[in-house]
Amino acid sequence: MLLPKVRTPESRRMITLEVRRTERLTPTFTNVTLAGPELKHLTPMGFDQGVRLFFPREGQRELRMPSRSNGTWMAELLLLPKSRRPWVRNFTVRRARPESDEVDIEFALHGDTPAADWALRARPGDPAGIYDLGMTYLPPADAEWQLLVGDESAVPAILAILEDAPASLVAEVFLEVPGTADFRADITAPEGVRVHWLARDGENRPGRAALEAVRAVRAVGTVGTVGTVKEPPLRPGRSYTWVAGESGLATGLRRHLVNDRGVPKSDIAFFGYWRHGHSSPG
Repeated sequence: MLLPKVRTPESRRMITLEVRRTERLTPTFTNVTLAGPELKHLTPMGFDQGVRLFFPREGQRELRMPSRSNGTWMAELLLLPKSRRPWVRNFTVRRARPESDEVDIEFALHGDTPAADWALRARPGDPAGIYDLGMTYLPPADAEWQLLVGDESAVPAILAILEDAPASLVAEVFLEVPGTADFRADITAPEGVRVHWLARDGENRPGRAALEAVRAVRAVGTVGTVGTVKEPPLRPGRSYTWVAGESGLATGLRRHLVNDRGVPKSDIAFFGYWRHGHSSPG
């Protein structure tokens, strides 16, 4: 099994914050802005910078953060009884504003989950905490174009990547969301980026629409097959693929690109953020 490449910050620590405001963006997405002076300990890296988000369980009056910032923090957390143990989930820093001591975290409200429930009931002053995870979007310098694919759980990360991308970026982007009401107009992206929004609209299996959309794309400027490969690459030149979301989408797209289009495994970064029908532990 290939371990994902991650660029981590030189130093990191537990950061306690509080909710400053919330904003419902679409039926599926809501934004929670966290703020506090301890954000001076977060080094904004941009792109898909991830954090562990700590938030209280319903009924808990305060947030009990781990006291350790090294690899033993999780063991410390698990030793707490559930009556005092917070929820912990991974999220992307959608935007960071160091000058205002603020970070935005966008939530995809898919299903009755602890994170979605907390995001919907969060109010200014509520406690939360973060722990920096670093970033996984690490395209090689010689990549001529990119393929970015995700379901709703990866939309915040991909939008952040596009917002921080250089003006020279050439990319095909496929974003699958539950319905057309979740299509976003607030996208900042270079001119060479084409964004394809895909509505699931009742499709049972998340990620299937995005996977089938990529499979159906004919290569730019080519006809037929190349050697033993069933389909040529989507574009000529070395590519970099970043795909995240439901585990079937991540592994299925990687399998398609490698087996059907001849893309080297080393040029694909894939991440199963969640599994359909399975809840996260905690």
